[in-house]
Amino acid sequence: MVRPDWDTYFLEIANVVKSRSTCIRRQVGAIIVKDHRIIATGYNGAASGAPHCETVGCLREKLGIRSGERHELCVAIHAEQNAIVQAAKYGVSIDGATLYCTNQPCAICAKMLVNAGIGRIVFNGAYPDKFAEKILKEGNIEICEV
Repeated sequence: MVRPDWDTYFLEIANVVKSRSTCIRRQVGAIIVKDHRIIATGYNGAASGAPHCETVGCLREKLGIRSGERHELCVAIHAEQNAIVQAAKYGVSIDGATLYCTNQPCAICAKMLVNAGIGRIVFNGAYPDKFAEKILKEGNIEICEV
């Protein structure tokens, strides 16, 4: 029997989490792990109680906005943000934890992850946001693309 290494194991779980996404443009899953234990999960989609994009359509798509631009014109919250919010809602510290994500975080998420104390990010999908990479490096977050 061959067991996957920890990064592979947790990225596979993040891929399952993304299956809950309601975004019609890009499905993203994220999990926050500390001491090899999952402490929070998140996927991108509309705020709780709000209509999902798969039902009402995508404003960004209607306006022709390219990926990586004008994040404020989206009703969805990003997977990374949802994971951070879930940890906060249930009073779980994520200081020093690792984020596993199916895509590289955007600049908005990068700022939140730095301030939340995430120590390491492992992802397997590039995202067109060089500014986010700069923020993460300046925030001393270890970044691993698998």
